[in-house]
Amino acid sequence: MAGLLTHLAKVSAELSLANAAGGTAASAFLLALEPGLEPRLAYLGVQVKGEEEEENTLEVRETKVKGKSGKFFSVKLPSPLAPGAKVRVSVEMVFTHVLQPYPTHITQSEKQFVVFEGNHYFYSPYFTKTQTTRVKLASRNVESYTKLGNPSRTEDMIEYGPFKDILPYSQDTLKVHYENNSPFLTITSMTRVIEVSHWGNIAVEETVDLKHTGAVLKGPFSRYDYQRQPDSGISSVKSFKTILPAAAQDVYYRDEIGNISTSHLLVLDDSVEMEIRPRFPLFGGWKTHYIIGYNLPSYEYLYNLGDQYALKMRFVDHVFDEQVTDSLTVKIVLPEGAKNIYVDSPYEINRASDELHYTYLDTFGRPVIVAHKNNLVEQHIQDIVVHYTFNKILMLQEPLLVVGAFYILFFTVIVYVRLDFSITKDPAAEARMKVACITEQVLTLVNKRLGLYRHFDEAVNKYKQSRDISTLNSGKKALETEHKALTNEIASLQSKLKTEGSDLCDKVSEIQKLDGQVKELVLKSSVEAERLVAGKLKKDTYIENEKMHSNKRQDLVTKIDNILDAL
Repeated sequence: MAGLLTHLAKVSAELSLANAAGGTAASAFLLALEPGLEPRLAYLGVQVKGEEEEENTLEVRETKVKGKSGKFFSVKLPSPLAPGAKVRVSVEMVFTHVLQPYPTHITQSEKQFVVFEGNHYFYSPYFTKTQTTRVKLASRNVESYTKLGNPSRTEDMIEYGPFKDILPYSQDTLKVHYENNSPFLTITSMTRVIEVSHWGNIAVEETVDLKHTGAVLKGPFSRYDYQRQPDSGISSVKSFKTILPAAAQDVYYRDEIGNISTSHLLVLDDSVEMEIRPRFPLFGGWKTHYIIGYNLPSYEYLYNLGDQYALKMRFVDHVFDEQVTDSLTVKIVLPEGAKNIYVDSPYEINRASDELHYTYLDTFGRPVIVAHKNNLVEQHIQDIVVHYTFNKILMLQEPLLVVGAFYILFFTVIVYVRLDFSITKDPAAEARMKVACITEQVLTLVNKRLGLYRHFDEAVNKYKQSRDISTLNSGKKALETEHKALTNEIASLQSKLKTEGSDLCDKVSEIQKLDGQVKELVLKSSVEAERLVAGKLKKDTYIENEKMHSNKRQDLVTKIDNILDAL
């Protein structure tokens, strides 16, 4: 039976094989492929049915037949078939790109029709006693179909035969033109990267290029009609569902623009279902590009026994129902230090030269297995096993590299700070540093000395209020003592500046002179305060004199501050 329900042509054949009496036991039989369908074959599987209807998959290998062109396959039986014995086998074949849109261009409101061309007979290298061919269509709307042997039709099914006594390699073109609005989505190119970490994570990223390979859209696209009319763009693709592993987490879906927020994620018991909705609906001839990625816990896919490791993951995973992948590249990035790599694949793949991948804290690179395969369908969603050896002591490499890097950094800083790397000493620079240090001390002492005057003013004010002469005398004594000590220290620093040959020595000398004048005004104010308290000076005269002294004193302090700022 030929199933033409989607954009794939699925051919399933139930065969009853008989070994002729008088011959020898047969351990295998041949399957032949029609010459026109050779490049379109994506999958071929054969199963044998036992007495209890259980199915056992048989080994299929491509072979050649002497004197015959085309593609042949040798199918090994589970046990030799004795002369006169029979066996029932089931053959499943999947062909891609055999359904051709006709017309090749349609408008947004038109339905999609396709043409299928095949063979009325099961193409076989053996003589066939009887055969019935059934064609299952995607709809009841059939434009035309071939009429060999007066076929019967019931809605979406066409049945040819039974045909009798069919010669080997018989061919007769079967052609059906019918409506098929199923999504003609094709993965034109896909790169699947699997990065394995022994720290507990497996990162998977798939870069997908999609194309709608159905009838090309003719004329403009109206989004208004597309949303308003249910049958507008009936063969277009709005969205599709991708099935991720049940343990998938940290899922992202993006393209060159950025994250695509129209996707939806549904976590089920045995899988994670993700609805992929492109930024625009896909019509015939339209393309899209996107990247999907997720993380998996390594304990579900990575097995080990000592230093022996085995990674068991799917070579290709589910992207959408009835998927077709024209070109697939799989890259498996193993941990740094993995050796003795061996790949066990359930079907033939093309291994390219291994590569090296460098990432954080890598020294000699991580080995990358690169494999290619073309023309894949859902039946190719099977596990691939990668065997390799890995010394567990290498897991300490990255932590030790981090520790070593910090150790070298700190040691370098310590050496740099403590050592003098200058070639010759610079006397001028040293002198400038000394002068700057002395100047800083002078600034501190001068400000401290000016502060003594403020404290003495407070003592004078207390004396005027309490009329206690002892308060004034103790304040005057403290001023004299501390002022003398600070002045001597400043004089000493002035001598050092003179020794260093700095012109700042003259400015310090000027500060000393101005300070002497300030001290004289402060003491004069205290004397007049004594006369005021003793009644020897009128209050109005005291206030006038105090105001005059305060103004002079403020002018002197301002000059001192200006000199300090210039130091």
